[in-house]
Amino acid sequence: MEILRHAVVLVHLTGFAILFGAWAVEAIGQRRITRLMTWGMVIAAVAGLALAAPWGIEYSLNYTKLGVKLVVLLAIGALLGIGTARQRRNGSVAPALFWSIGILTFLNAALAVLWR
Repeated sequence: MEILRHAVVLVHLTGFAILFGAWAVEAIGQRRITRLMTWGMVIAAVAGLALAAPWGIEYSLNYTKLGVKLVVLLAIGALLGIGTARQRRNGSVAPALFWSIGILTFLNAALAVLWR
């Protein structure tokens, strides 16, 4: 069971890597929101929800940390949705909205690593 949980952790980290990597590429380039960012967020969210279940561990989960990470992930999803809609309508994304996505993605990864 522990191997399966570690595999889900790997998928979760891969989702954030896809999201942050796609954002970083666009930060250097045209500063737009891509489908790859959305897919990375979805992968990270599904794997994160699977990890929030207390299966395959002997210790108790930190539900405060999980709640904070979920709120940050929901904010990222909202910003991606709003940015995608504005990008379709106007052809571009507001710089504050675009940079917020990257900052919140980095924050969420930092919370996962640094908060024990």
